[in-house]
Amino acid sequence: MSESPSAPHDLTSPAPLEAAEQRRRQRARLGLNLFWRTFFLLALLLIGSILAWLQTLRALEFEPRTLQSAQQIASLVNLSRAALIHADAIARVSLLKTMADQEGVRLLPREPGDRFEPLAHSALGSRLTQELTARLGPGTIVAGSVNGEPGLWIGFTINGDPNWLLMDRSRLAAASGKTWLVWLLTAGALSLAGAALIARLINRPLKQLSYAANRVRDGDFAASQLDEGAVTSEIREVNIGFNRMAQRLAKLEQDRAVMLAGISHDLRTPLARLRLETEMSVMDDVARQHMVADIVQLDATIDKFLDYARPDSVALTPVNLHAVVSSCVYAVQDHRELVISMQVPEDLNVLADEVELARVISNLLENARRYGKDRETGITTVEISARAREKWVLLKIRDRGPGAPPEQLASLTKPFFRGDAARTAAAGAGLGLSIVDKTVQRLGGIFALANSSSGGLVAHLQLQRAPDQPDGKGPKQRLRRPQIKRHLPPESYHSPRPL
Repeated sequence: MSESPSAPHDLTSPAPLEAAEQRRRQRARLGLNLFWRTFFLLALLLIGSILAWLQTLRALEFEPRTLQSAQQIASLVNLSRAALIHADAIARVSLLKTMADQEGVRLLPREPGDRFEPLAHSALGSRLTQELTARLGPGTIVAGSVNGEPGLWIGFTINGDPNWLLMDRSRLAAASGKTWLVWLLTAGALSLAGAALIARLINRPLKQLSYAANRVRDGDFAASQLDEGAVTSEIREVNIGFNRMAQRLAKLEQDRAVMLAGISHDLRTPLARLRLETEMSVMDDVARQHMVADIVQLDATIDKFLDYARPDSVALTPVNLHAVVSSCVYAVQDHRELVISMQVPEDLNVLADEVELARVISNLLENARRYGKDRETGITTVEISARAREKWVLLKIRDRGPGAPPEQLASLTKPFFRGDAARTAAAGAGLGLSIVDKTVQRLGGIFALANSSSGGLVAHLQLQRAPDQPDGKGPKQRLRRPQIKRHLPPESYHSPRPL
């Protein structure tokens, strides 16, 4: 084991971890809440229905309104004609004045030189002209203005004399666009409120199920109970099935915790006896110190087994990363097939559990020793580097072996997964990287694997950075190794076995 003065840039590049973080953020941005999706779909359906009904009502209103307007105008013309025919000259003047003042209708003589313009070309104007011509006769004229004066002009004859009947255009005006807009906005607002209420009622059971599933994921089985008395039969069956599943999982978790605690507890007594016998029987001081250190590490690991049996057992404290890495490297320094170089700042602290972090590094070193050997020399070269980056610490452990097939990288952290023959020649259960991944998640970090561009597999760890410690008050180190290096007898070295 040696500490190199510098490390290649690719050892501290956080690209795989940043890419994973960017993918998670992109999924979060693109994610659409189920409530809003249901709301938008219902709103789109309702607004489309409202527009269709609005257009239908306008179409149905057109014909009755045209016929009613034509009938009123024709009746007014016929009444004016009859009144003028049967009234004397004095009464005729009074009648015309009364019609103009009270009804807004003026009767004017039609001169041969009068210039008139027909009604504006529209469906309502054409239909009204057609209906009035049918009611009043073929010589009827319907105009929008006469001699530049706008209005609703009706040309007819009284005893052969041509006349104009002038009325206000408002008699012909249909419902304004503002009226329809008010009705549309009112109906739309009520429809959107109804859509929001329906979407909330539909998605409430799913939201409760999602919350309960998250509670089960976090191990809080007591808070994951769903209502088994729901009115809807399908929701009630889902809730009952989920509750039974949560109860079964809670029992399995309890049994696992009891079994794990029992095994860990039973190991403590023989381990204590072994340590006592080691201190009393082993005469070599150096060998005794190393054996005691190994027993201390085993005892600390058993403590973690007991912690696993208790809920919410992970307590993150400031840990000196250099000390933990050095302890793990020291434990494997006598492997003749393993050469390790380390570049970890001595003042770099992380928020972690010292024993669990040591298990992570030890598993990665063992994985590199088994599967990262050089095909020619049979020796594994491992490079360890770390650096601080804002609120995180990036730790990378790289071997110089054959790497892993790109299509298998995502599966290497799955329990019991075995890669191709080149990386699985050694015996193993396929749990090392799975343990690493789960442990790093428990520590609040991120773990990723990638192939190096220059060869070998690189393990990327992103851990929370601990605040700076006061001078002279560094983190307490639990795992300690004696400062005396063991000297084993030389071993005859043969050519490496084929992988």
